[in-house]
Amino acid sequence: MPATAQDRPLTPAARRVLRVAEQLFYERGIGSVGMELIAAEAGVTKKTVYDRFGSKDALILAYLRARDERWRDFVTTRIAAVPDARERVLATFDALDAWQAAEAERGCSMVNACAELPDASHPVHGAAAGQKAWLRDLYAGLVDEAGMADDQGMLADQLLIVHEGAVIAFSIGGIRDAAAKARATAAAILPRTG
Repeated sequence: MPATAQDRPLTPAARRVLRVAEQLFYERGIGSVGMELIAAEAGVTKKTVYDRFGSKDALILAYLRARDERWRDFVTTRIAAVPDARERVLATFDALDAWQAAEAERGCSMVNACAELPDASHPVHGAAAGQKAWLRDLYAGLVDEAGMADDQGMLADQLLIVHEGAVIAFSIGGIRDAAAKARATAAAILPRTG
């Protein structure tokens, strides 16, 4: 089976293209950024962009995957440093707060992409669903590690909903301390153990 663009290591030019695409897609929106602009900003030809990624949709998915990978690493690194199991659950909201300050002024790139590309069959919807499933599974695992009862995943669902609400409240609602407020909400719904 031949390697796809996603399977091959990125060349220096492809890394530049991806870095530029990430910045432009996130800051300006996917629909308003053309391949010509990405090529020009990356200092490559449009042909190089297509040679490396194949299509704009493939570049959009590469952008979302790269940003998601950074997000996952950011969260897991932050929570790994917290020794108390209950506090690790809450540390996800501290990570969100720090991420929003540094990387997410415009909100969730996955949600933004789904809003711009509303056809549910577009691959961005699968990427977004995968990210949200990962976060929900992270909460389920953290709750389990903390020894908290979670009847049919209800608590993990609630934590995911509180987290996602904080993302929207920050980016659209202008509530700059949304993650801190979400943390307080999560602390209130987490059962005490031991």
